[in-house]
Amino acid sequence: MTDWWRGAVVYQIYPRSFCDSNGDGIGDLRGVIEKLDHIAALGCDAIWLSPFFTSPMKDYGYDVADYRGVDPLFGSAADADAMIAKAHALGLKVIIDQVWSHSSDQHAWFAESRASRENPRADWYVWADAKADGSPPNNWQAMFGGCAWTWDARRRQYYLHNFLPEQPDLNVHNPAVQDALLDIARFWLERGVDGFRLDVVNFFTHDRQLRDNPPITTLKRAPPRPHQFQRHLYDRTQPETLDFIARFRALLDEHGAMAVGEIEDEEPLRVQRDYTDGPDRLQTAYSFFLLRQRTMTPAVIKDAMAQWEGACGWPSWSLSNHDVIRFPTRLADGDLQRTKLMMALLLALRGTAFIYQGDELGLPHGDVSFERLRDPEAIAFWPSGIGRDGARTPMPWARDANMAGFTNADDAWLPLDPRHRALAVDAQREGSMLAFTREAIALRRANMALREGEFIALDAPEPVLAFERLAGDERIVCLFNLGPDPVKRPLGGGKVRLAIGQAELLTGAAALGGYCGLFVET
Repeated sequence: MTDWWRGAVVYQIYPRSFCDSNGDGIGDLRGVIEKLDHIAALGCDAIWLSPFFTSPMKDYGYDVADYRGVDPLFGSAADADAMIAKAHALGLKVIIDQVWSHSSDQHAWFAESRASRENPRADWYVWADAKADGSPPNNWQAMFGGCAWTWDARRRQYYLHNFLPEQPDLNVHNPAVQDALLDIARFWLERGVDGFRLDVVNFFTHDRQLRDNPPITTLKRAPPRPHQFQRHLYDRTQPETLDFIARFRALLDEHGAMAVGEIEDEEPLRVQRDYTDGPDRLQTAYSFFLLRQRTMTPAVIKDAMAQWEGACGWPSWSLSNHDVIRFPTRLADGDLQRTKLMMALLLALRGTAFIYQGDELGLPHGDVSFERLRDPEAIAFWPSGIGRDGARTPMPWARDANMAGFTNADDAWLPLDPRHRALAVDAQREGSMLAFTREAIALRRANMALREGEFIALDAPEPVLAFERLAGDERIVCLFNLGPDPVKRPLGGGKVRLAIGQAELLTGAAALGGYCGLFVET
C-alpha cells in the first residue's frame, strides 16, 4: 500500500456547477465523466467530489437524506460507478464527501428519532430537555445564524443543529451511530472509492454536559454572526471524536483507503495537527487557515509551516473551495501575475494541495445579485459578506458557447459571471493561467523535493518569502516576492525550474519583479 496522497494534487469538483449533461441547468455525474480528461491533463492525482447523495438540497447536498443513494439531480448509482471507473482509467483516485456531523431532517433516521423518546433510534441525534423556563438547553449558536437548538413538539425536546434547523446533529457518541457511519464508508469503499473528505470532522461530538460556551471578552465591536461572540469550547473539538476516528482509521487501513478531514476551529493549525497525529488518526486534514487569509505575507506561511514542524501527521492546503471567496479575488485582486504566484506558492508547500474547480483558470469570485442568491448563509447574512454562491457559479468550458459550455439550457441554477467567458478552458492558450498551472503541477510531480520533501525556511527581508524543499539529493529553493516592487536576493548558482513572471537567476543573486517568483534547483 502506497501513501499516494502524500504530496498529491487533488482537484475539487462541486458537481452542481461543473458540467450539465442533460440540459436542466444543474451539473451532474455524467457531466463530471465528460470532463475528467481535463483534470487528468492538468496533471492532478485525484478528484474530490462534493456531495451527490439524496438530499432535499436545503444546503445543496450537505444535508444528506440517504448516504447510499445518488440524488436524481446528479444521476444514478450506475453513473456514480461509471464516474469512478472512468477516473481510475485515467489514473485519478476518487475521494467523496461524507457529512457525518449532521444529516438532513428528511433522513429516515431522524424521522424515527423524533417520533418518540423510546424508539430504537431515539438517541441517534442530540436531544435535550428545555430549561425550567422553556428556553434552550444552553447558549450555543448555529454557524448559519441564530440558536443552535430547535424545539420539536413531538418529543417535547430541543434538538441540536450547528448549521440549519434542517440539519440536525447526529449523536456520534452513540456506538450504534458510529457503526452505521462505518457501514456507509464500507459501502462506498466496496464501490471503489479511494478515500473520503470528512465535512467539519471536529464537530462530530459535543460536550455531554452541554456546558455554555464562554464569551469572547476581547471583541472591539459586534461581529457579523452570533456564533462569533463565543469561544467554542464545548460544541466542537471534543476528545471523544478521536476515539471514533480511531475506529474509522482501522476500516480505512483494511481497504487501503485514506481520509482528509475539514477542520473549523479557533486554533485551526493545532487541531489540524491533532487530528492527524498518529496511525489511529486521519491521514491528512486541512483547515481554513489559508482559505480565510485576505493578505498573503511571509509570516503567514512561516507560521503555518512552523506549527507543523516535527509532526508525524501530514497537512493539506488549499486557497479556494466552495465555501470561501476565490483566491484570485481574495489574494490577488484579480491580477493574473499575482494569481499565478499564489498557485505556485500552494504547489510549493509541504503537504497535499487541493485545487478548486476554476482555480486553474484564474476565475475571480463570481458576482451574484441578491435576487439570484441560493446559499442560505448568504441570504441570512446579506448584505454583510460576499457569501458562498460566488464560488459556485458555473464552470466555463467554451468561450463562445451557450452558457460558456456549462449547459444547453438558457440559464443555470446560478448565473454565469460574464467575466468568466474570456477565461473558459478553450480560450486559454500559451502564457495563460491554465498553461501555467499545468507546468507547475508537472514540476511538482517530477520532483520528490516538492512533492514530499522537508520545508526549511530561509532568511529573507519582507516581502520576500524564501524556503527550500529538500529530499535526499534533491534541493529546490523557492523564492516569492509578495510585494509590488522589484527585489534582488543573494543566491548561488543552480538551474531555474520555474519562473513566475519577471524573475531570473543572475550571477550570485536572484532578481524578482513585483509579485514574481523563482524555483531554483541547486
